[in-house]
Amino acid sequence: MKKLRYIALYLLLLASPAGMVCAQEADTIAAPSAADTTLREEIAQDVAQAEVMAADSLVGEDGKEEGGVDVNELVFGHIGDSYEWHIASFGDTHISIPLPVIVHSSTGWHVFCSSKIAEGEEYEGLYIAKGGAYDGKIVERNAAGEEVRPFDISITKNVLGLFINSAVLLIIMMSCVRWYKKHPVEQGAPKGGVGMMEALILMIYDDVIKGCIGEDYKRYAPYLLTAFFFVLVNNLMGLIPIFPGGANVTGNIAITMVLALCTFVLTNVYGTKEYWKEIFWPEVPTWLKAPVPMMPLIEFFGIFTKPFALMIRLFANIMAGHAAILSLIAIIFITVKAGPVINGSMTVVAVLFGIFMDALEVLVAFIQAYVFTMLSAVFIGLSRVKGHESKK
Repeated sequence: MKKLRYIALYLLLLASPAGMVCAQEADTIAAPSAADTTLREEIAQDVAQAEVMAADSLVGEDGKEEGGVDVNELVFGHIGDSYEWHIASFGDTHISIPLPVIVHSSTGWHVFCSSKIAEGEEYEGLYIAKGGAYDGKIVERNAAGEEVRPFDISITKNVLGLFINSAVLLIIMMSCVRWYKKHPVEQGAPKGGVGMMEALILMIYDDVIKGCIGEDYKRYAPYLLTAFFFVLVNNLMGLIPIFPGGANVTGNIAITMVLALCTFVLTNVYGTKEYWKEIFWPEVPTWLKAPVPMMPLIEFFGIFTKPFALMIRLFANIMAGHAAILSLIAIIFITVKAGPVINGSMTVVAVLFGIFMDALEVLVAFIQAYVFTMLSAVFIGLSRVKGHESKK
């Protein structure tokens, strides 16, 4: 009750005539009197004390709400990877799926269930680090007592999510293949889910791949179509809050790095001679190329900045969307100690904004898949440039 009184005092001071008078006097009075200065100092001290007590009453010093909800763990625990798949919590009971741990440490290979190292336990000299450079990762101690990382190929939450989402994508595609085998083209266009897939494939194939690459578009179509649907399915599955959805796959920079690396390889390995000529000897004034190779250096760094932009764009947009939705949900738990009126109103606001953000993220999931595919096609198309025709 004492903390709630400080919150009330803080709100009253902000809305009181004395507070408004002090704000107006700052603009109208050039030389305040000693009494006015003393009054302002007292009000400032009361406001500062009320702010501190209000903040302490909502969230503890360690970022954990007094009721037991760790907001940092709620947000970053979902965004990050883990050695188990958390399903739900009921009080002190946590329902999760333990995953296989596969590591090679200084004592050899170890294969066991992640439940053996849950809750800070140690198994065969291995445990999950708490804090430090290896926070949340399996570590062991060397002869000097320092934490070191073993060679880790464990099946984590993101890896399992990647397997599940890939299986979903294969099921969708193979269902379309089965439909086309049973229904000849003469019977008409497909309907339902198969019709939607055909429309998406034709849109990416005709508008993006063929339009951005040019003559050699057919050799790159399998990769670009696979990349589009892979990113799209992983984005949409990440929005499902319950198992088998909810894994932040495309919000993991390792996944986006591999996708960008594939585009980087296809762009540069199959680049034409004219493409490499424009990098190391572009058609610009000679003084920009020699003796200081200014433009060649810029073009050379562009080889790496393009896939880097692909990697960061997809990673940042998906991760930010997950963080925004979880932050809105966290408002419900943060305002519990503020009373039923504030908590109830903020719950309504959080739920409404959460629904809006979920709907927006469905659109973002498609846009990010489309943008990644389009930019990859543009980069590949730039590498397929041909020599300029001689003027007659």
